[in-house]
Amino acid sequence: MLFELIKFVLSIFYNFLNIFIIIYILYYVITGIFTFFSKKNVIKSYKAKYKFAVIIPARNEENVISHLIESLNKQKYPKKLYDIYVIANNCVDKTQNIALSLGAKVIEVEENIKTKGEALKYGFDVLNSPKYNYDAYCIFDADNIVHPNFLKRMNDTLCSGFKVAQGYRDSKNPADTWISSSYTLFYFIQNYFFNQARMNMNWSSSINGTGFMVSKDIIEKYGFNTVTMTEDIEFAAQCALNGVKIAFVKDAITYDEQPLTFKESWKQRKRWSIGTIECLNKYFIKLIKTSIKKQIPQCFDMAIFFTAPIVLLISFAFFVVLSICSICNISLPLFLSLFGNNVLLVIILGYFATILISIFVILAEKKELKKAFKGVFTLAFFMLTWVPINITCLSKKEYIWEPIKHNRKIDIDNLI
Repeated sequence: MLFELIKFVLSIFYNFLNIFIIIYILYYVITGIFTFFSKKNVIKSYKAKYKFAVIIPARNEENVISHLIESLNKQKYPKKLYDIYVIANNCVDKTQNIALSLGAKVIEVEENIKTKGEALKYGFDVLNSPKYNYDAYCIFDADNIVHPNFLKRMNDTLCSGFKVAQGYRDSKNPADTWISSSYTLFYFIQNYFFNQARMNMNWSSSINGTGFMVSKDIIEKYGFNTVTMTEDIEFAAQCALNGVKIAFVKDAITYDEQPLTFKESWKQRKRWSIGTIECLNKYFIKLIKTSIKKQIPQCFDMAIFFTAPIVLLISFAFFVVLSICSICNISLPLFLSLFGNNVLLVIILGYFATILISIFVILAEKKELKKAFKGVFTLAFFMLTWVPINITCLSKKEYIWEPIKHNRKIDIDNLI
């Protein structure tokens, strides 16, 4: 009798988890399919018109900032229509001197700034004063390198009517380690199946932390008031709530430096998970209500996006129940199932699915397979390690911003 009761409880729990996961997967499969549809809102080429302030929040980045500024100095855009600003966040190294020597301007932070979001707000507050006259802002991390056409394409984007835009996030060190390679594939997949798909759907893409543009009037109207650890997706949520669409500009490319070690990756992804959970708590209900009341689909889309850490833990719970049933030879009555009770089949199919998706996206995006080859076989493990990260983050009440070291020195001419 007790065994039958346990079996019944496990069955209810299993089927609930199974249906929830299937619905979640189907949502992203259906939206992801739109990446193959004819592209709407194609951003055409226009004459140079808008003036940009390029903003680089930096704290002790003397190892890499010169290559970023040099790539920005090589932009195929009139020099008179953009200025480079480094927001020097309490730097104690040569970051400021290097920036000035390469023609950039420095905004020295005179406050106790703890996060990148606070540094950006500080910079916007300075540049939005009547003293300056810019039409839009482009934001980069100090370790980035920027494609020569970036500003030109963001000018085209503004001319096309978009006020906020995300560029294509690529990697400058995809072949260094299995970690950097896995990151590279993660961004390729996000670019291809998330941002490009939403651009095709005439929905809103998401901000990916760096290589994005926002017009001055958006900052004047709504401000840049982020309080979570993930200022990028929080700002994207604020845009959704205000009905501001975010364009995805595939040929405005930023090459980002990826972490090399699992320790550095753990630290970075822990910050991402905490920030996403913070956004879930702060914006989920607002996004759902606004999506219903104002019929803004990107609000619903962002709300679903913020549930990712919880869904990953639910998926892990599903796997645990499946494993228990498999070990104890318990056959559960299934309402709906993709894999039955076969835990080994789940593992095998999941692993090979990530390999096939990775190879497909590399080929579809016309990238060199050898550069991201390590990640093809390690991406599944990379994604799996998010489970302990999320478990840790759910019990974390306070997080101190920990910087990620950047040392990879590559010139833009060696990447394009």
